[in-house]
Order: sequence, then structure tokens, then C-alpha cells
Amino acid sequence: MTPYSVHQDSVFLNIPYDEAFERLYLAYIVGTTAFRLIPHTTLEIPDTTRRLDRIQTLLHQCRYSIHDLSRVQVSRTAPRIPRFNMPFELGLAVSWSNINPGRHSWFVCDSERHRVLKSISDLAGTDINIHDGRIQGVMRELCNMFVRRSVRPDVTDLMKRYRKLRSVLPQIQRRAGSHTLYEPRVFADICYAAAGLRDGT
Repeated sequence: MTPYSVHQDSVFLNIPYDEAFERLYLAYIVGTTAFRLIPHTTLEIPDTTRRLDRIQTLLHQCRYSIHDLSRVQVSRTAPRIPRFNMPFELGLAVSWSNINPGRHSWFVCDSERHRVLKSISDLAGTDINIHDGRIQGVMRELCNMFVRRSVRPDVTDLMKRYRKLRSVLPQIQRRAGSHTLYEPRVFADICYAAAGLRDGT
């Protein structure tokens, strides 16, 4: 028996936090929220908590996890090393899912076909969701991932919600006093706004 209580409508987003990924970051939030899922990220983890323990706890409490490996690349500055956080957290999810069958489902996303299998050949046989690095691609793949959900928005609807969220984003950042989207308060406010677009409030 596991001590973790799984929230059936929660999804862990394992994504990079950089400026080049902002559009897809918003797409994941808008899209998962539209499917009546509650997105979670490591942005919610307090600095005072041992990070790895908290990541595992958060992951274990989510029914789903989405792992975007499109930004796993060598850094531009020295020392030039690849970013391993996303593959590492994918490994945690795969292990958790195997130990607890039926409690957790994970999905892998990338922007290019066949690239993931070149770097992680152990994923052979896994369906990789290819979004082509495009907002519409993320929405399409979310529709494929959650096709069995009772709520089933289509890509056209998701894109409309995305554009509406983009229009209020400056206001969200201004109220939070932030120049980045990757802060706990901004993340919470984006999720709240996305839920309001879903519910028509």
C-alpha cells in the first residue's frame, strides 16, 4: 500500500522553464485545464523543502504526468552539458507507474520524430506525442492523450482559449509584479484564468 493519495484529475507537467518555451508552457496549462485536469509543476515546491522528495510526492499524487523532452539539449554556456531534469523526472514517473499499476499514466512529448528514441532507446515501443514545437501541435496531442475523458474539447476550441489567455497575460504579470511566467504566483494565476475561460467566468 502507498501512503500517497492520488488526485484523479491532477496532472504533473514536467517541462522546461525558459523563455523559448513560454508559448508551449501556456498551451499545456490551457489544454489540460480544458480537460478539467488540474496542472501541477515544480514551481509549486517551496524552496525550504528538499526538492527531490517534494517532486516525488507531487508526482505520486497526480494521476497523470506529461514529460516534454523537446528542450533536452546541450547548454550554450560553459560547462556545455545537456539538461537532464526532464528525463530524470520521466524516469521517476515510469518507475512509480510500474510499481503501482493503474495509479499513474505518463506521456512523453517532443518536437521531432525519432529524436527521443535516439537518446533514450529504452523507450522503444512507447508512443511519443510529437507536437512539432507548435501550440496547435500541443493541443492536438493533448486531445490524443485524453481522448477517453468525458470532457472532450477540440483543437479549435483550445486555440480560442489560448488566444484569450494570451490577451490577459500582461495583466496577470503586472498584478504579480513579475517579468517571467515561471514564478509560483504567476503559475497559480494563469491556472485560475485558464479555469475561468473553461467555465465561462
